[in-house]
Amino acid sequence: MTRDSRHKARHRARLPLALAILATALVPSLSQAFSFDDVAARAQKLAAESWRSDEGKIPDRLKQLDYDQYRDIRFRPDKALWRDRKLPFEVMFFHVGGFFTAPVHINEVDEKGAHPIRFDRKTFDYGPVTGLTPREEDSWGDVGFAGFRVHYPLNNAAYKDELSVFLGASYFRALGNGQRYGLSARGLAIDTVGGKGEEFPRFKEFWIERPASDAKSLTLYALLDSPSVSGAYRIVMTPGNETMMEVQARLFLRKPVATLGIAPLTSMYQYGENQPLSTSQPGSTNFRPEVHDSDGLSVQTGDGEWIWRPLINPQAPLTTSFSMKTLGGFGLMQRDRAFSNYEDLEARYDLRPSAWVEPVGNWGPGRVELMQLPTPDETNDNIVAYWVPQTAPTPGKPLDLTWRIRMQSAKEQRPPNGWTVQSRSGGGGYTKQADKDERYVVDFAGPAFAALPANAPVEAVVSAVSNAQIVERTVFHNEVTGGWRLAMRIQRTDPTKPAELRAYLKHRNDTLTETWSNVIPPR
Repeated sequence: MTRDSRHKARHRARLPLALAILATALVPSLSQAFSFDDVAARAQKLAAESWRSDEGKIPDRLKQLDYDQYRDIRFRPDKALWRDRKLPFEVMFFHVGGFFTAPVHINEVDEKGAHPIRFDRKTFDYGPVTGLTPREEDSWGDVGFAGFRVHYPLNNAAYKDELSVFLGASYFRALGNGQRYGLSARGLAIDTVGGKGEEFPRFKEFWIERPASDAKSLTLYALLDSPSVSGAYRIVMTPGNETMMEVQARLFLRKPVATLGIAPLTSMYQYGENQPLSTSQPGSTNFRPEVHDSDGLSVQTGDGEWIWRPLINPQAPLTTSFSMKTLGGFGLMQRDRAFSNYEDLEARYDLRPSAWVEPVGNWGPGRVELMQLPTPDETNDNIVAYWVPQTAPTPGKPLDLTWRIRMQSAKEQRPPNGWTVQSRSGGGGYTKQADKDERYVVDFAGPAFAALPANAPVEAVVSAVSNAQIVERTVFHNEVTGGWRLAMRIQRTDPTKPAELRAYLKHRNDTLTETWSNVIPPR
């Protein structure tokens, strides 16, 4: 080959690369075609206008569907978004009707921009129960969707499992490897406490980015709206053993609110070891020892303090909170992973995820608020936890916040030293107690105990925050778990009112555990 021919060959080899670079420069990326700022501009414009409800903007026949009729409408998997492209993620849609009477508009984002995904009745199987006729279905037009679910090969490469669901108000759920659906996250909570009634903002429109053929994450945007607030959201989902969702939000208030709940989590607690069925619902029986999606609220302050509040099923609404200068994180956790403590082969409460929320950046002062409502059964979510900033934004001024939600299993967020394993109440053993005494047993475990001998001088620091006095406290080594057990007796000043206890373990000058912070409901 002559020098000239080699030069031409090298030039030809470089030419496709040059053309590729030129093509990349000419074709905008997905972020250039559509971005979070586009949604934020829509939200800001909405906030400057009077709120308009979208409820009921569907045919009456769809509104009249009962629970079974609505469940009989199924999206056809062969019509899933991106199935024909064989991409790692797929999206399927929920029909409007029944409880879901406000249409949600959904768009796909590609390199050219955002494109509406139109409702098509042929993508749904209406089943035998609904009684709907093709003539009715043809007359609907584009009624929108109720929501959508995302599928991904989460547990094995051969099958795309359901990864997450966005359905109803601003609720969304996600799963990690081997998990079953339990608690939910929400876009925002408004006036859960302190207002004239809770307001439920809703995601009214979504934009879902088409993933690359080798994508490990899925990005979507959402427009939130309610009578008091509008907002823009960007959610990046990264599936795995610990599926993570990074949420970026920009909120615009139309008017002041009593409580602005950031990064809310919603769960269910009917009964468990901290509050057996016999005490939460006297006279009831159940073959299952415990029934709950979460068993406690975990809080980490920005100063490094860890707090654990066991959940309860109160007889009346109960709201408590933890104030702090900065937030390290909080979560509604399912620490108890033993199947024998649930014995439910259908619900598999032992596989329900814990959700840990961690702020990105400094959120400033505020409080983690926990609201617990009475529930007669497991069908109702009765637990909600969220962050309340000390200073709410004024109407018209944006509030920008970013946080991560980690859906966790056995390897969940815990204090680095020691944590609460279980807390139980009631009499037992050989200890006699007066009628007005109440007994509590708290087990702690963790790496802080690994090097301690059984006779180590471990001390319990116990305090009655309100409406109680400590009668007796004892701390001793738990030879079964290798941790330590705290046993105490208290007396309440007024049994008709709640009491609050705090306790942690220390060894000489070293704090060994998180703070167990328990609210005892009225008798």
